[in-house]
Amino acid sequence: MLCTGPAFLPLATVIDAALTLSMPPRLTADTGIDALTHAVEAYVSRKANPFSDSLALPAITTIGRYLHRAYADGGDAEAREAMMLAATQAGIAFSNSSVALVHGMSRPIGAHFHIAHGLSNAMLFPAVTAFSVHAAPGRYADCARALGAATTADGDTVAAGKLVDVLDELCRDLAVPTPRDYGIDQDAWHRLTPLMAEQALASGSPANNPVVPTADKIQELYSRIYAASSL
Repeated sequence: MLCTGPAFLPLATVIDAALTLSMPPRLTADTGIDALTHAVEAYVSRKANPFSDSLALPAITTIGRYLHRAYADGGDAEAREAMMLAATQAGIAFSNSSVALVHGMSRPIGAHFHIAHGLSNAMLFPAVTAFSVHAAPGRYADCARALGAATTADGDTVAAGKLVDVLDELCRDLAVPTPRDYGIDQDAWHRLTPLMAEQALASGSPANNPVVPTADKIQELYSRIYAASSL
């Protein structure tokens, strides 16, 4: 269940990178990829707008520069501060445009298998992006260039493809497990796939995706992601 309303919004926040210095590598990776997912989905969302764009792209750039550093050395204060800023920018971005299919598919995984939200996003991010890029190559290309995965010399289709490759590489670098690697039972996964697909659509987020999937397509993506090669 997604809860919304003014009561859920803070009047003020304290954004202090010092509070993240003790985060272990796994949590650093999962929250960092979650922030990147927020920024990319905010930018490619069908509800994207100039305000959300102005926050999403800088967040992507900063995450591309600093996430590996924060993961490798949790005490790197500069990297932690940069990631905290980027996560905040990405949060404001998607709050003003909405997330899309990755989040729609991620929430049921967390609910049924008790996987941390950022980790379930990371498990889905490359495959869902690969599914979606053809419908908004210019938008995904902008994300690729912001992340440092492509340059202005790359055409949009090439740049968008490079984004998928870099997301795969990022998940390998940050030791993101597949659902199978994580220990999720195959029979349980496939038994729940139809329900998870229904719940993903019901959340509304897939409707913001560049490609709006059917329940059958979401089930296919779930199956493909479970069957992905192990680390």
